[in-house]
Amino acid sequence: QVQLVESGGGLVQTGGSLRLSCAASGRTFSIYAMGWFRQAPGKEREFVAAIKWSVKNTYYADSVKGRFTISRDAAKNTVYLQMNSLKSEDTAVYYCAAVYSRSWIIYSDSGEYVYWGPGTQVTVSS
Repeated sequence: QVQLVESGGGLVQTGGSLRLSCAASGRTFSIYAMGWFRQAPGKEREFVAAIKWSVKNTYYADSVKGRFTISRDAAKNTVYLQMNSLKSEDTAVYYCAAVYSRSWIIYSDSGEYVYWGPGTQVTVSS
């Protein structure tokens, strides 16, 4: 089995930065992609960013392009989300997700991902 654990969430002021981490344990080979999704109160879960593990291709939601950066450390089986210029609308629970052994996926589709972390709260105050 695969376990994902997020860390790095917290309270930050508008315009500030946070760096989220997500460490995968258990099965750590054949990762195809990892992604970040978020869910704000009363809203559906939405795609934030994803990375194709082998070649490090990255994908972003339009709302975070230019402000967020996804990266990964294969040796640590960890994916990161650097979040800069945070806005109040970025407030949400952020979830890490992973999918293994696939030839292709729709990176923004949460249904493509099999394993999920418990989430970490990010609150941006104005």
